[in-house]
Amino acid sequence: MRLIFAGTPAVAVPALDAIAASGHDLVAVVTRPDAPAGRGRRLVRSATGAWADERGIEVLTPQRPREPEFLSRLTELAPDCVPVVAYGALVPPTALAIPTHGWINLHFSLLPAWRGAAPVQHAVLHGDEVTGASVFQLEEGLDTGPVFGTVTDQVGHTDTAGDLLQRLASSGAQLLVAVLDGIAAGTARAVPQPNDGVSLAPKLTVDDVRVRWTDPAFAVDRRVRAGTPAPGAWTTFRDERVKLGPVRPVPDGPELKPGEALAERNRLLVGTATVPVALGEVRAAGKKAMSAADWARGARITTGEFFG
Repeated sequence: MRLIFAGTPAVAVPALDAIAASGHDLVAVVTRPDAPAGRGRRLVRSATGAWADERGIEVLTPQRPREPEFLSRLTELAPDCVPVVAYGALVPPTALAIPTHGWINLHFSLLPAWRGAAPVQHAVLHGDEVTGASVFQLEEGLDTGPVFGTVTDQVGHTDTAGDLLQRLASSGAQLLVAVLDGIAAGTARAVPQPNDGVSLAPKLTVDDVRVRWTDPAFAVDRRVRAGTPAPGAWTTFRDERVKLGPVRPVPDGPELKPGEALAERNRLLVGTATVPVALGEVRAAGKKAMSAADWARGARITTGEFFG
């Protein structure tokens, strides 16, 4: 089939690689406009836009996919289908109607669970044991279209959102190509999503990933892993913000009050509502990440100090 791909961040690149290796004809990539990044706020191409540039593939960067110029170019390119992975903008009905087979979206959850912008983060935050990816027909509703197929994945006890998303990006890319092959062959069938089991996964805010030491240890662990690598779990110490890497519950640890710090020789423990957790990496504002034990030695933590 003649395809135009819509996607923006690096998580969409495995799907681009899989499509490029398939028998389909990729004629253009639609992505979000170049955005300022870094300390210099220099405009930077999206990961998918850079991928297309390297291969001489046309890149379309509408501010909004309802713009007449974009719709006109989409019509001129006459795609059979538009596969989508993390594009980052709502697609209007006028654009959805242009490809012969519509827009086909790869979403990183087992729909109808975790509809929205941050499905993997919410799966980790809420302690899901199994998650996956779904390929569905894009329509006006938020991730509500009929599903062509799914793949599943176990959520490991130490998986961060980043770990899980990387795996699903790879397995989901293969699923997406298989669905596109089925559409081309006329064998793919989409099944309406059930009405039961719907849950929403809005983007995690910075406040969402602030560690709550009054939570039990398992919830602290999940919150930190859900915020890793972005937006980054954090807490405060001596009234300054510090970011935290994944932690480890310590069932046989000493009894500590929620937030109470205990610096031992080779580890830094912090109390929760249940057992303490051992911190992994700590990154103070403006500093590089370091092991919690090294950070604690430099901070000279004393008895009776608390994380906020």
